[in-house]
Amino acid sequence: MSLDSSIRSTIDIPALLAALPARIAEIPALAAARDPGHIALIEDARRLNSAQLLQAVDAAAELLREWGVRGGDRVMIVAENSVAQIVLLFATAKLDAWALVSNARLSAGELDSIRAHAQPRVVAYAVESSVDAQQHAQRHQAKTAPSFTPDIGAWSYTVDDTAKPEPIEAANERQCAALIYTTGTTGAPKGVMLSHRNLLFIAAVSSRLRKVGPDDVVYAVLPISHVYGFASVCLGSLHAGATLRLAPRFAPEAVRRALADERVSIFQGVPAMHAKLLEHLQTHGHAWSAPHLRFAYSGGSPLDAALKAHVEAIYGLALHNGYGMTESSPTVSHTMLDAPRSDCSVGEVIPGVEVRFVGLDGVDAAPGEIGELWVRGPNVMLGYYRSPEQTRAAVTDDGWLKTGDLARQDADGALHIVGRSKELIIRSGFNVYPAEVEHVLNAHPQVVQSAVIGRAVEGNEEVVAFVELTAGATVTPAELIGWCGERLAPYKRPAEVKILAALPAASTGKILKHRLRELM
Repeated sequence: MSLDSSIRSTIDIPALLAALPARIAEIPALAAARDPGHIALIEDARRLNSAQLLQAVDAAAELLREWGVRGGDRVMIVAENSVAQIVLLFATAKLDAWALVSNARLSAGELDSIRAHAQPRVVAYAVESSVDAQQHAQRHQAKTAPSFTPDIGAWSYTVDDTAKPEPIEAANERQCAALIYTTGTTGAPKGVMLSHRNLLFIAAVSSRLRKVGPDDVVYAVLPISHVYGFASVCLGSLHAGATLRLAPRFAPEAVRRALADERVSIFQGVPAMHAKLLEHLQTHGHAWSAPHLRFAYSGGSPLDAALKAHVEAIYGLALHNGYGMTESSPTVSHTMLDAPRSDCSVGEVIPGVEVRFVGLDGVDAAPGEIGELWVRGPNVMLGYYRSPEQTRAAVTDDGWLKTGDLARQDADGALHIVGRSKELIIRSGFNVYPAEVEHVLNAHPQVVQSAVIGRAVEGNEEVVAFVELTAGATVTPAELIGWCGERLAPYKRPAEVKILAALPAASTGKILKHRLRELM
């Protein structure tokens, strides 16, 4: 059976690409023309309709222009999800400058290294909605920005008059819109340059495939400083005329209340968010209530079968799954609304995108076999900022992005990610994919989430697991090793299980495995 869903087959990619706006800054203008009174953004402190959003973008762009921002300059926006952050990113794009969206929860060292690398002309700090942004602003001696109408919340700024702009490109597929620094599983962040077409293509396709429209209220808790929150949740929702309900960070009780009382119809999260929401409901004895929810989605890290089944039982809806990376703006594949999966596949490749599976020898793997996933399409990045060597290593001359992820594809088109090529553990000559061991550990009722890495031992590698347990859990490391022993081949069983109060994670919930190596 082909997975080609009816929604998917209605999308004409050449026509869609031809109809895209030239710049992401046109999204607020188009929304205001369509329905000026429609509520576009809601945060705890305020709400803006489409006409007010456009008015705020114009006012913020005028301020940036006064401070010397020109096309090709970088404007660094240090924020958590907020009205000010979204207004500033559109205002930046309006001037043909690059929006460098940075999560305020980064450490001083992380933020300062990004700032030093990108050399932004202006750094803006959304201080009202983020205590962390306020601390960075104080550290950098930022000035308070003048207020304007409509009010977007207090923010501060610094200006560097020595910053040099990059060349401006007229074509939407060549002009950089956003500079997003990856958390990087290796620990060294890289600045990914995404064009206006990269982002608008994903915004248009993802909203079409999910049938997003003006009646939808989208719970936006995935950080907009991360590409998934930026392109798919923020731009995709606003492009489709939906309302964004902004949450600066994930808090299970806030999610529960929003789903119950605020007409939220779409909830997109990483697996850890769904796991922690269910744990919160159980711990506090709350009944599930989400009368308007029509679509729940998981992405950003692997979804395991036990969590998927538990979420679907409580939510009463399919939990959709997908795959992407910063360098592909981000979406490569996801399950379709009209074709939910019973397995943990990341669904089918979205229209307009091609994939290959390449073996270690550089030859395409046989159908159904595992290979490194290569991706090509309008979603592939312009490259890494100020790093042509890294760009050449990641993207071939004919446009294929080497993802570094190992994957296979079923005969029906379903894509399965089996792990990172760099994370593959070779135990006694056998391949061990960490995701497989993690799925078994995560199926234990007292495990919230887990992360598996390899540890070198003389002439071999062994499997080490780190786990985060539910509140009040009593299970021991030895019992978890036994649990794995009943469900996995001997070479896949962890040699050691370490219990941590919390796994080190990026603001998106993605587990930072390079940090775990320091705990070995």
